[in-house]
Amino acid sequence: MRRIHKACVKDRVLHHAIFRILYPIFDQVFIFDLYSCRKDKGTHRAASRLEHFARKLSKNHCRNIFALKCDVRKFFDSIDQDILLNLVKKKIQEQNAIWLIERIIKSFEKEPNKGLPLGNVTSQLFANIYLNELDQFVKHNLKIKYYIRYCDDFVILGENEDGLVNLVDRISYFLKDKLKLSLHADKVIIGKYNQGVDFLGYVALPRYRVLRTKTKRRIFKKIKNKFYDFQEGLISKESFNQSLQSYLGVLGHCKGRKIKKRILSCRT
Repeated sequence: MRRIHKACVKDRVLHHAIFRILYPIFDQVFIFDLYSCRKDKGTHRAASRLEHFARKLSKNHCRNIFALKCDVRKFFDSIDQDILLNLVKKKIQEQNAIWLIERIIKSFEKEPNKGLPLGNVTSQLFANIYLNELDQFVKHNLKIKYYIRYCDDFVILGENEDGLVNLVDRISYFLKDKLKLSLHADKVIIGKYNQGVDFLGYVALPRYRVLRTKTKRRIFKKIKNKFYDFQEGLISKESFNQSLQSYLGVLGHCKGRKIKKRILSCRT
């Protein structure tokens, strides 16, 4: 469970106004393969990019390759507000703007001087600004070519397992030293690409992708609950069928003929 701290309507209008000004300023310094909360990006394009990288590195799946998948531990709760503010100041010098941005950043804290609220559009941009430091380190210092990040989840592809193991320590040290963050120890995973890479709700495999088992179970649990609501008269037939269509849309981005057939059998 995660707590969502949604601002009031008046403040949300302000957040969107700030976002519209700051986004084009910072978006131009982000790496191409950052896919969270950006125009013309998103989860499906990130999944497709991962497959593109895998085909390229494996010579069209003729060579075995490895994937390192990492997750930053308690990312939003652990963001250091002073570090974030200093990163913003590198691009924004106007004092009134800095005053307003600081008010927003400092309006929430999980611990003293730490944390960003989930639910605000500005938090999404601030999160990308914060972890852009990691992106630049990985691309320019570590010289990693096959790297994709979505929020605090990222994947690196490599030709050998030992090389990826060595990267974990260097990335962990950078996060701790520069950003006061740490990797989630239980979510640092290195494996063969042909065994599947679980990323953004899908499992990428050579030549196709499938729906994550956990996501599949969640879909059918929600369908069961929706069907119960329909039977009890809490939602309309149209609303129930619209929910089914949304799940079919998710399946449109992966191989899931059997799942699709099972969902279609639920239509009323």
